[in-house]
Parts: sequence; structure tokens; C-alpha cells
Amino acid sequence: MNDDMNDELHGKLEQLRAILRSLDSVLVAYSGGVDSALVMTVAHQELGERALACIGVSPSYPTREMRAAINLAEQLEVPFRLIDTEEYLDPSYAANRADRCYFCKTELHDQLQAIAQAEGWAAIVDGNNASDLGDYRPGMTAAREHGVRSPLLEAHISKAEVRELAQALGLPVWDKPAMACLSSRVPHGTPITPELLRQIENAEDTLVELGFRQFRVRHHGDIARIELPVEDLPTALAQRETIVAGVKAAGYRFVALDLAGFRSGSLNSANGSMTTIPLITP
Repeated sequence: MNDDMNDELHGKLEQLRAILRSLDSVLVAYSGGVDSALVMTVAHQELGERALACIGVSPSYPTREMRAAINLAEQLEVPFRLIDTEEYLDPSYAANRADRCYFCKTELHDQLQAIAQAEGWAAIVDGNNASDLGDYRPGMTAAREHGVRSPLLEAHISKAEVRELAQALGLPVWDKPAMACLSSRVPHGTPITPELLRQIENAEDTLVELGFRQFRVRHHGDIARIELPVEDLPTALAQRETIVAGVKAAGYRFVALDLAGFRSGSLNSANGSMTTIPLITP
């Protein structure tokens, strides 16, 4: 534990611990990101074997993220379970409207709720934090409808504080960039299919292999629009041929680098404009 943690943050951590202890036993909706990793870690510290990390596995969840989530749980010796979800079979999810996340989280929480009832787990918890309240998150509505608790939110812990606490607890993911599901790369109204998600995942794997940490490959039909932090653009251009080859191998005809840089949720902007530099044309 970091001795330099201020009294306010230490108090929030103790409140988080108290909330989790009060639940007696929990299923943690765990993705491998810093938020759910912090909840998983503290739940395990407070409840031991009475805390089970549940990883939802579906085509929208990159295999690389699943493996990283498993590795962290194993490293921390936290019990975990893989839960296969089939939200892609729900026409409401596949239609890819603005409320798509509602149907995804409904599928996950239906499954977690069934496990909790069958096995006697007292509560289901997730990694939503106080900073999430300022964004449109239909998935949070699904969580509330299923009685899912958000201990970070209840303890008034912000995203920045999540990272600070994770670092203080020695979690290697404390500075891990946020990684939304693969469906977020697809403009609303374009139907979601497992094949489309696999194409995006394969294209993004090219960027991972080249060492990029924060990125999105946005799907626009034959065009892959790559978003990277502005400071990474020169590196991307220096590796232009490798990026183009990898993304084209995933099934795209054109590859473009977005000069506006990385923007989380950029496809949610009705007025967003595409400012790109083509890396190559056929």
C-alpha cells in the first residue's frame, strides 16, 4: 500500500472494503479493465473464496483481452469463471441502435443472476465508478434492473481515483487504457455479426503486435479508420506498410489514419467529421 495516499482516498478505500464485506459473497462482473480489476482485488481481499470473478466471453470481447483478464486473475490467485454470452443472437442487440449496450448487459446479468440464484451468491457487483455518471450508459440501466451493485460508485470513487488506488495496491493494469467492446467500433445502424467483430479484432491485433496501447479501428464498410493518440501518429506513419498489410489481411480494402486522433466514443457524436489520411489505396 502506498503510504502517500491522502486521507480522503484512504477513507474511500475503507468504504469500498466495508461495502464489499457487507455483501457476504459476490460475483464480480470482471473484464480485465482497471475498474473491475480493482473491485475484484478488493473483494478477494475482503471475502476470499466468497468472491468469484466472472468473465463474459463473446465475439465482442477481444481474445487478447480475455487472456489478459485470466492472467491477472491467476496472478492474484482470484477464483474466476468464464461465462459464455450470446447477446449477438438478440435481434435488438444485432440491430446496433444507440441502446445496444443495454441488451448486451441484459444478457450478461441474466446469466450472472441465474448463477447467483442457483449457487447462493448474495450479490452481483460491477466496476462502474463515479465518473461514469456523466456519460450515456444504457448498460447501467440493465445493471440496475438486475439489482447489480456498483461499489466504486457507492464509495464515490472517480476514474482517476480508481487508477490511483489500483497503483497503490500494486495492480499492473492501473494505467491500462480503457478498452470498449468491439461493437463500439461499428456505426449505429450497421448490423453487428460475429464475422464483422472478428474482422475488427484481427485488424486491431495488428496494432497490438506493433506495440500500440490505445487505439480503435472504426469500421466503415470497406474502410478501416484507425484512431491513435496524436503523439502516436508519426510512429504509425513510420510503420505504414506493416499496418496496411495487417489491416488489409483482416478484410478491409482501404486503410485510413484519422488525423483527429483517438477519441473514446467518437462514433457517438452526431456531428463528428472524419478527417483522415489514407495510408494506401489499391
